[in-house]
Amino acid sequence: MQKFIVSEQESGQTLEKYVKKVLNTAPLSVIYKLFRKKDIKVNGHWQKEKYVVNAGEEVSIFLTDDKFEEFKKTKEIKNNSLIKDYIIYEDDNVILINKPRGLLVQKANSDDEALDTMVISYLVEKGEYDPNKDLGYVPAPCHRLDRNTAGIVVFGKNLKTLQYLSTVMSDKSKIEKKYYVLVKGHIDIEGEITAPLFKKQTHVEVDYQNGKEAITKYKLVRYVGDYSLVEVTLLTGRTHQIRVHFSYINHPVVGDAKYGDFSLNKEIEKKYKFKNQFLIAYHLAFNDMVSPLDNLNGKVFEVPLLGEYLDLINNLDDIINKQG
Repeated sequence: MQKFIVSEQESGQTLEKYVKKVLNTAPLSVIYKLFRKKDIKVNGHWQKEKYVVNAGEEVSIFLTDDKFEEFKKTKEIKNNSLIKDYIIYEDDNVILINKPRGLLVQKANSDDEALDTMVISYLVEKGEYDPNKDLGYVPAPCHRLDRNTAGIVVFGKNLKTLQYLSTVMSDKSKIEKKYYVLVKGHIDIEGEITAPLFKKQTHVEVDYQNGKEAITKYKLVRYVGDYSLVEVTLLTGRTHQIRVHFSYINHPVVGDAKYGDFSLNKEIEKKYKFKNQFLIAYHLAFNDMVSPLDNLNGKVFEVPLLGEYLDLINNLDDIINKQG
């Protein structure tokens, strides 16, 4: 029999989730069989999968030492020093990362390089996380950005922080997120796009019959040649919302390979060597957060337009100046 004491970081998750992390290579069929046979107990009493574990409780799993070793794989974490260049803020509970374009937030396959594994590597190096001791919890992002969207991503260092932030990330009164987007054409000075979105297997589309409510507010930052740099605020958080909405009003995001203007994208790539969607989560502000995250109240984090994004704007400006 294997026994574990739930730590403060591991507290608050379901017993099922806790056991899956402890037996991280066990087939799901094995884990659910253990539950059916009542071979998983908390403080000596059998509990169902959805029981929420608390700090200090003892979880017992009836497995031999050999079986436990088979189902508990020691994790090797590769060091990745690049993450230090991406950190814009860190305290005991959160890390804010300026994610570069092209990097996944969470790995999809074992060979992927992703932000989550980089953050874990960083915390292991600092001695703040041990994947072979902290069995019931893994530091993780509180939200996601698409691979080709750059900008600020928030990671929770402990379970309570992650659970809280995951519930308030869509609460505009507590967390304000804004995006820089370069779109085709000259757009109105400000506006609101209200078009319901329906998520299909390979893409998202506007669908007034089956779609979910989606609202995007924007205001013009300035015209850049024949394009518009806009600041976008999402009032809802649907998949691909910004890209689909601006395409819907005939101002597609520059460089968007799924919903954009493909001939325009080719022209931009050929002339300016810019191949990617111009979409950056540049602004994050915190308000009315509860302890222990109340230290974030009033803090505003922003990342500037740099690199390939700034180069494109400067190039488009140069073209107009030369024409003038």
